[in-house]
Amino acid sequence: MEWYALFVKTGQEDKVKQRLEYRFKGKLTFLVPKRKLRERKAGEWKFSIRTLFPGYVLVNGYVDQDTMQLFKDIPDLLTLLKSGMEPLRIEQHEIEILSRLICNGELIGLSSVLVENDKVVVVDGPLVSMEGYITGIDYRKGRAKIRLNFLGEERTVDLGITVLKQSFEN
Repeated sequence: MEWYALFVKTGQEDKVKQRLEYRFKGKLTFLVPKRKLRERKAGEWKFSIRTLFPGYVLVNGYVDQDTMQLFKDIPDLLTLLKSGMEPLRIEQHEIEILSRLICNGELIGLSSVLVENDKVVVVDGPLVSMEGYITGIDYRKGRAKIRLNFLGEERTVDLGITVLKQSFEN
């Protein structure tokens, strides 16, 4: 089965996904990857769930001309991304990375990291053995900047982390 991307109104990803699931009744699988982040509001740290790729709903299945017609009149769905007249397939290696990160349905949870002399070691969570994708750490916010390829473009996204230990040599 191939993966494709639908471009939707930002903030409406979950509503569009629900409409698509109702219309296709299990013939296609729809996914809105999300991440758990720590955020500060009104002076308190809380956890929130944010969309990983705002404005996109991922589709898994066989998409042909008939399927493309069924996408047409869904509110807040703007378009199926295409390459020429054909639907644009998401590369397999891009989906494999997303699959490794997503463990609870659509949610990318927190990872636990150790930082020693600017070397990051992930000990638990979705980023285990993916240290090479980490480009930076924001200790205050508890986030790791991750470099991912999505739809042929390199993107940097923030994922939630817990820093277990931080040590530096003088």
